[in-house]
This record gives sequence, structure tokens and C-alpha cells, in this order.
Amino acid sequence: MTIVLNTPFSPPQWALLERELLNAQTLACERIFDKYFDERGYLLCIPRWGGNDGSDDAIENLAGWPVLHALGAPDSILKMYKLGWEGHLLQYTEAKTVDVELARDGMLYKEFPVSLDWFHHGESMSVFNLQGLSDPEDSSFLTRVRRYAGLYMDEDQQAKNYDPEHKIIRSLFNGSRGPLLRKATALDWAGDPFEAEGRFDAAHGERNFDEMLAHFEEYTDIVGDHPINLAATTMAVNAYMATGDQKYKKWLLEYVDAWAQRAKDNNDILPSNIGLDGTIGGECDGKWYGGCYGWGFTVVVPQTGELSNRNALYRGVAGFGNALLITGDRSYIDVWRKMLESVNGNSKNENGKTLYPHMFGDDGWYGFDELPYSWGALDIFYWSMDAADRKYVPSSEWLKFLDGNSAEFPVSAMEDEFSSIRQKMKGVEEDTSSPDTRLSDNTLQFNTANQTCLTQLMMGGLTPRFGEPLHARVRYFDPTKRRAGIPEDVAALVVGMSDTTTTLSLANISPVKSRKMIIQAGAYAEHQIISVEVDGEIIAINGTFLTLELRPSTVSTIVMRLERYINQPTFSHPWDRS
Repeated sequence: MTIVLNTPFSPPQWALLERELLNAQTLACERIFDKYFDERGYLLCIPRWGGNDGSDDAIENLAGWPVLHALGAPDSILKMYKLGWEGHLLQYTEAKTVDVELARDGMLYKEFPVSLDWFHHGESMSVFNLQGLSDPEDSSFLTRVRRYAGLYMDEDQQAKNYDPEHKIIRSLFNGSRGPLLRKATALDWAGDPFEAEGRFDAAHGERNFDEMLAHFEEYTDIVGDHPINLAATTMAVNAYMATGDQKYKKWLLEYVDAWAQRAKDNNDILPSNIGLDGTIGGECDGKWYGGCYGWGFTVVVPQTGELSNRNALYRGVAGFGNALLITGDRSYIDVWRKMLESVNGNSKNENGKTLYPHMFGDDGWYGFDELPYSWGALDIFYWSMDAADRKYVPSSEWLKFLDGNSAEFPVSAMEDEFSSIRQKMKGVEEDTSSPDTRLSDNTLQFNTANQTCLTQLMMGGLTPRFGEPLHARVRYFDPTKRRAGIPEDVAALVVGMSDTTTTLSLANISPVKSRKMIIQAGAYAEHQIISVEVDGEIIAINGTFLTLELRPSTVSTIVMRLERYINQPTFSHPWDRS
């Protein structure tokens, strides 16, 4: 059944801006690719190994491009992304270290980093993991999602990252050559010595290689598991959505459930180190807060001598979102919800102000701030849509808009994007660097494919970060061209969301042509559309998608009633499922 929308109206400003923004981002991306990548898809830079600069930063130059295509950008975006992905795999497989033991035979092996942390793996995989939104049948993609998942499921004899007995990923450093089971050195993190001063712009502020080494001097305690490794579960999600093989679901839940139990055993707070024997704090003298990127990880900034708190535990929220996605079990939300309450429950009053801790060390809680510990709070609220979970969510113009306030937000947000694109393109034109004076992260500043704006406005979604899949209330498809993304001339705006409803404004800005579109419930059809209200009429759907025809110059608002997280997620596009 195709539902026809036929309410004539002049195109609203938000719709015109949305269409033009998709076009502007595409043109800007094409300019970036033309200047900074060659015909092989190699980034025109000096390829290096390291935590400040490496293969993850190289492909991160294309972060957001798969989502941009899935929103409706032309196929040129997907073509460039795929060329860049293939190119960076070859470029960094060929690139080798001399001094750093880990990468002497190539920085990538089996098309995956040999051994590094998921702070950095997540940055590169945040690009690849989203390819399935648009191109799930690509044979190379299907091969890789299985191979990548196998690296963490004890299927690869050269990559014994996972210990199935203790249900741990055995080190913060892990990858295609397995875990690093010794203390990391500054050299392991920083990469080979190189001519830094005067030649390269070190994007993290270091003025020379000695300062780069000093940056990582305290990054030694990497043995044992850390919540950041939960980001690896997205590869199992990908493999599950691509193949339907239950083994991927089984492993993911086994690993996430183990972490949920550790939080329960640690006063509802995820510990930042699990020993090789499975004990909390086992590689850090029993300190649950120990280890690199842990609750007590405060380091000295070499350029200034100041202290910097670098607890990266927040990236583990991806694992619980993945478990929710494939089970629909909302108890997975409880783990992070309880941790937020437990941490913020240690607040103190000082000079009439409530201060909240963000760190924990030998002397107890520290890193107090007027703002609560809120990492993951938006995720929790988004998944539950329970008003009580909004307690720690930072102020957001997007959420105000969804509440029925801040009506100007869509237009102002997109206008800001146009301003950003102009500034970035100005930077591209004025950039006089050459390939032999560029590091892979020098060009990140020019990437115009900002996922946040249009992901929020069009899909009612969260920005995919840290290697996560896309969490979105709706997605769009063009049934005429049989591709992901909103059809030509069509614009969509999510204007309201509750636990059971999604309200959408839709527009066909063409005064001449009708357009057909498909709206899917959820990024991966994980939600079910029960019914849709159109012009006061309620139409039963009981499916994962609906088909609409928008007549010329049509503007209409529809309300979908949903049951969320009741379907198994899939990469399959609607026409393949039906």
C-alpha cells in the first residue's frame, strides 16, 4: 500500500535548506577528496604509526561520508568513501615501522590495525561500520565484517584477543596480531622518531618528537580488560546483521553481560581494569579504578606541566547500546543508568555549589565540577525516552525543539552548517601544505560531513561515534532508484518523539514531479510501525516500513505509532525484506 500525501503548500525554509545542505556537503566533500587523496584512494600524507597519528586518522578524514550517503547524498559520496577505504588499507599495510616492534611488518594486517586501543580503533571503524547502511551486499564488506568480528571471538589463532573462560579482551592494546601483554612504552604509542619540529603541524599541540613521547610516558598500564573494549562489539553486531548467524549475537551478549556483572560487583560502577584472571583491578594491584584511560588516569601535559584527566570509560556505552539493539532488552540501559547515579551520588557542597566527581584515585573521588558526570546520559535517555533519564543530560537545543520549544532550531542549525562549510572550504583553498609535510590528522579539520545536524533533524538519531552503529528513529529509501537515502526533491524533519510515537514533517519541493519514498522504523528496522496518522486518518501498518507518494509542492505532517526494539536488526533494505 502506498499512502498519498497531497496537501499543497509552498516549500518551508527548513526543507529548502535541507536539500541545499545535502548538495553543499557533497560538493565540499568532492573538493576535499580531489585535493587530499590520489587516484588509488591514498591520503596524500606521510603515513605513520601512533596514537596521535596513524591509519585511524587517515580514514577518519572520511568520517560521516557513509551516513551522508545514507541520508540521500549522491552515489559519488559512496564511491569516494569506498575508494578511500580500500586505499587506506593498502597504504597502511605497506607502511612499516622501524623502531616500534608492533608494526615492523605493516601497520595493518588482515586489513585491520595490528595492535592498538579502541580509542583509536573506534575512530577508524566509525567509518567502516556504517557502510552497511547503504551497501550491505558489497562482497568485500561482508568478508570483512566476518573477519573483523572473528578477531575478537577467539576464531583467529594469530589474534588471541578474547579469553572465553574469563570473558575478557586481554589487553587495552589489541588487534589483528593479538593483545599486547606487557606494559606499553611511549614509543609503542608515539611511533617511530621523525622530523616533527618545523616540518609538521602536530595537531595535538606537541612541538617536537620528545614532547610526543612525553605525552605517552604514563600510558603504560594496558594489560587486562577495559570498558573501552566494549566498542569492539559493534563488529559482532555488523556480522550478525549481515549474516544472521547466532554466534555473533551469543558472543556479544556473553561479553556485555560479563561487564554488566562487573559493574554490579563494583557498587554499580564499571571498573576500569579487569585482570587476566578475571578479577576486578587484577593488573593494577586490585585497584578497580586503575589502568590507562581509567577512573584514576590523570597525566601531565608535557607542553604546560598541567594535569589532565583522561578517563575514557565513556566509550564503553556502545556495548550496552549494541546489546539493546539486538535483544530489545531495556535492562541493558540500567547498567549505565545506575553508574551515573552512583558516580553523581558522591557529589559535595562547596561555597553553596553542588560539585560532582568525574575521577577516582587512591584518595577517593576527585575531578569535581559543577556539571554532573554525564557521559552516556543522552544515549540512555534516547534509548529509554523516560523523562527521569534526562536528569543528567546536558542542555540541548535539539531536545528543546523536540519538546515543542526552540522552533527556530532546524533553520539555525543548518545555517550554522553552511557557515562551517564556507570556513572549511576557505581553509582548503588557503592550505599550502604538501604531501610530505602533512600528517594524517592535519586534514581532519576540513571534513565537511558533519553527521550531527542532519542525523538529528532528518532521522531523529544520535551521532555515531567511537565505532558505534547508527541509532535512529527513522531511515529513508528511494524505491524508484532502489537505494538508501531520501529521494530527490524530498525533505524530512523529525519534529517530535516519544517512547511510542514519531512525528515527521515531509515536503516535496518540486512543483512538477511526484516523489515516492519509503520510511523505515529504526536504522536497521529494529522498530515496528503499528499505525500512521495522516490528515486525521489512522492507517494500520504493522510492519517495519511504509511507502508514501508525495505529490508536487506537498507539505504534510504524519504521526507514526511504534513499538521500539522488537525486531531483530538487519542491513537488508525494505524491498529485500518484503
